[in-house]
Amino acid sequence: MRISRLTPWAAGLAAVALVAVPAAASAGQQETAAAPRTPGAAPAAASVAAAYDTYYAPAEGKTGAALKAALHDIVKTQSKVSYDGVWNALKATDQDPANPNNVILLYSGRSQSKSSNGGGANDWNREHVWAKSHGDFGTATGPGTDLHHLRPEDVTVNSTRGNKDFDKGGSPVSEAPGSLTDADSFEPRDAVKGDVARMLLYMAVRYDGGDGFADLELNDKVNNGSAPLFGRISLLKQWNQMDPPDAFEQRRNQVIFDTYQHNRNPFIDHPEWVESIW
Repeated sequence: MRISRLTPWAAGLAAVALVAVPAAASAGQQETAAAPRTPGAAPAAASVAAAYDTYYAPAEGKTGAALKAALHDIVKTQSKVSYDGVWNALKATDQDPANPNNVILLYSGRSQSKSSNGGGANDWNREHVWAKSHGDFGTATGPGTDLHHLRPEDVTVNSTRGNKDFDKGGSPVSEAPGSLTDADSFEPRDAVKGDVARMLLYMAVRYDGGDGFADLELNDKVNNGSAPLFGRISLLKQWNQMDPPDAFEQRRNQVIFDTYQHNRNPFIDHPEWVESIW
């Protein structure tokens, strides 16, 4: 069975021929005009479709645990990035389409100078969306440096998020408009809820107990602590549907594939697979 490229979930793929990212979808910025193609940009839709057919061929026709296992076998083949190397990689993967000197911060939605990375209160640093304490992998090369779940974020906001699971509700987060937090959970702004979900879903497929790392899994709880678990899966599934992949997320996936890790987040390419597995 050939994977269709005409499903509603995949329809957005046809637009990724490097147009400027509609920032309202991911960055809370004004929409910009189309930009010229640059290295690492997504290729034209026809070649993307053909490449996906080949890349995901072992997953065709599968559902449930068999699909999860097939996707794991596909995405586990990757190049590794050092933790120091993540700094420069994020400057490319999360570049502001309206300003090539800036990156877009995940939870804040703010466009900020690439050179302002570091540990100061108003700097941006490397946010592990799958908190590194959930499975105790730290910053080890592997899950600790996997670009598919590492994003630039304001240092203070990153600290506020900490290692909390994802859930709904709480108080507004300073410097992250639309995000909420309470004692045991964090809710990102609406424009990146799907992005967050698909990053966690990728991690649960990619890391299954091999490579010397814990078997990362999703559950429907908060307060998972240091267990290799993340929640809440019921909410992540909702976020995956309410916030489909946009051009910023698709381009990011392509840059990681082309330039850095040479593997893909399958749930950006095929969000419908989330319901097939979970």
